[in-house]
Amino acid sequence: MLAAILYICCFSGLNALGLVGPDEPRYAAIARDMAANGDWVTPRLFGQPWFEKPALYYWSAALAYRAGFTDETAARLPAALFALFTTVGIAWLARRFYGRLAALMVLLMLPTCVAMIGFSHAATTDMPFAACLALSMVAAAQIVLPVERASQAPPVRDLAGKQSVPKSLQQTAWACAWGFFLGLATLAKGPAAVVLAAGSVALWVLTTRRWRDSLSLLHPAGIVCFCATALPWYVLCALRNPEFLRIFLLEHNLQRFATNRYQHAQPFWFFAPILLLAVFPWTTFLVVCARDALRANREKRLASSSSVFFACWAIFPFLFFSASQSKLPGYILPAVPPLILLIARSASRALDEKGEALRWCMAAVGESFTLFAIAAGVWIARPEESGGLGEGNYAGLMAAAGLALIALLITVLALRRKQVTAVVTAALFVAFLVAMATALVVPRLNARISPRATARAVVRDCGREAALATYDLPRAWRYGLDFYVRREVAEWTPVGRYACIVANSAGTVELKRLGVNPLAETRISPEATILRLE
Repeated sequence: MLAAILYICCFSGLNALGLVGPDEPRYAAIARDMAANGDWVTPRLFGQPWFEKPALYYWSAALAYRAGFTDETAARLPAALFALFTTVGIAWLARRFYGRLAALMVLLMLPTCVAMIGFSHAATTDMPFAACLALSMVAAAQIVLPVERASQAPPVRDLAGKQSVPKSLQQTAWACAWGFFLGLATLAKGPAAVVLAAGSVALWVLTTRRWRDSLSLLHPAGIVCFCATALPWYVLCALRNPEFLRIFLLEHNLQRFATNRYQHAQPFWFFAPILLLAVFPWTTFLVVCARDALRANREKRLASSSSVFFACWAIFPFLFFSASQSKLPGYILPAVPPLILLIARSASRALDEKGEALRWCMAAVGESFTLFAIAAGVWIARPEESGGLGEGNYAGLMAAAGLALIALLITVLALRRKQVTAVVTAALFVAFLVAMATALVVPRLNARISPRATARAVVRDCGREAALATYDLPRAWRYGLDFYVRREVAEWTPVGRYACIVANSAGTVELKRLGVNPLAETRISPEATILRLE
């Protein structure tokens, strides 16, 4: 069951939707070119150096391309694999500190939350970055929380009962893992990895006053592993490209944080609702987490609680990116794994205590699914001309009614104190929704939100090498069209000679006003119409 949930939520339907947004096609194009030209140092977008992000994602996707995977699968497979690694690592951490029930809760909750499902299917650097940062947290916890760790797990022993791995060797091994994963996170998205890790540990020290324990993270083996992992690529890229450090560090890190240069300004509270949505459907469990935190504070247990350490790894990224002038939903992803770990801990403790809090939280989860099923039924019943599937789609309406019944079952199980069964049912329900969405819903939306269908129509009607131009296309569609036709498509000019022009609806009207008279006109979606001139 757990294997099915992990596969469906992380890997199913990687190619069901064409690449979307401005980032997916650009990152995928860089990885595809890297696999083709064999230059593993300088990322290039259609031949030009591109220093927006470091190389870890490009390496991973390029290896997938070389392994023979198709465009969308190769581009998104790294994110799916890193989501799997994160889930297994956080579940292991939960087992080591909190027991088997908490580990089971992590395996059910983490892959089924909205953030993990969405970003495990995205060809971006967000999931590799969050995964490596989460795994560095796993290693750091083994180093700075010796009291809690010793109380939960005995040292490794041989058959004679003697300790087979000395404590100093264990600490060195974990220090190497800490440096290695932090180095990978730096290769995934840059110096933000060090800032988030250091800030999270500093927040923990301010809360618990355990600064002596934090110094163990400066183990020489960890520093050496970090430098050996992260620095070689940065040094080589800077030597080959003198402008790299200026563009990458100044423009894409410092200015992105301190200014609104890239037009992603949002209010300071932007990440609060984003984080609540990110952990859906388990959002209501945050009430139990808050109750446990207040209880620990009242009982003066914060300084000795391992949960405070993990909470700091969720709180600091939230505070750090809330202070940034540039905000995108993916920035908050590093806070999700530690937050789900805390939710799993609180849920398992509530089960042990046989209290009422978990019962009502799971009932709320069931009710949220019921509202989702009702909304799905309303959307399905809309007339086709308004974007729905048509009021005659009785099969879809029956499916929505079935979803409502399953949601009601989750609520009933929770109210009858079958909380574990309710959690399992909810996780299976989410996996079922993901499977149905990737098989039935996403293919119907593909032409509307991805340029893949448009690009295929262009190649079919005009030829891959035909003189092609765009006019007034959204930025994301322009990048996507470039990716699928495997070259940069120029913007239309009156003096050019073109076989096809791809424009949106308003652009098509404007082109005709300017005297462009197409031989044929094919409307693929509201965002793209193909005007064939030859």
